[in-house]
Amino acid sequence: MVVGVYNVLLYHESIYIITDMLLNEFLSWVKTGKALGTDEIHALMGEMSEEARRVTFRLNSSYHSPEEVRELLSELFGYKVPESLRVFPPFYSDFGKNIHVGENVFINACCHFQDHGGVTIGDGCQIGHNVVFATLNHGLQPEERGITYPAPIVLGKNVWVGSNSTILQGVTIGDNAVIAAGAVVTRDVEVGTIVGGVPARFIKRI
Repeated sequence: MVVGVYNVLLYHESIYIITDMLLNEFLSWVKTGKALGTDEIHALMGEMSEEARRVTFRLNSSYHSPEEVRELLSELFGYKVPESLRVFPPFYSDFGKNIHVGENVFINACCHFQDHGGVTIGDGCQIGHNVVFATLNHGLQPEERGITYPAPIVLGKNVWVGSNSTILQGVTIGDNAVIAAGAVVTRDVEVGTIVGGVPARFIKRI
C-alpha cells in the first residue's frame, strides 16, 4: 500500500525510499500532461487521496493553533511549510503532495485544492473563501470522460484571488494580478491586471 511520504518518514527509512520513488514517478508523469489512465496511476491516486482525507479530516474536525495547522499542512504537503503561511480551516485537498507555497501566503476558509497536476502559490498571495484550484480535466468525448489530463496552476507573487473563484488547469496568473470574486479563470492572466466574470476577462490594469 502506498502511503503519504511525510508519514512514512516516521515508520522506516527504507519504506520512505520505495514510496518516494513511486510518488516521484507520478509527479514526473503529470508534468508531461499525458492522460492519467493506467491502473498503476489510479491505484496511487486512490491511496494518496485516502491519505489526504485522513490528514484533512484531522485538520478540519477541531480547533488548531496556527502552529498546529502548519504542522498538519506539512504532513499533507510532504515538506515543512513556511512559518509565514497562514491558513484558516477547513482546507480540502484530494492529493496534497503537489502543492507548493511561498512566503507570507494567506489562504482563507473552505478552499479546495485538486492538486494532482500541481498548484504553485507565489510569495505574498492572498486566497479568498471557497476558491477552487482544479488541475485535472476530463476527456471531451463520452467514452473518454473517465480519463483525466493534468496541467499545473501557477500563481505569481502578490496575487489576490477573490472569494468563490475557480482557477482551471494550465492557468498561470502573473505577479500582482487580481481575480475578482466569483470568476472562472480559464486562461492565463497578465501581470498587474484585474480579471473577472465567467469566463474571466480583462477588466483593467492596476
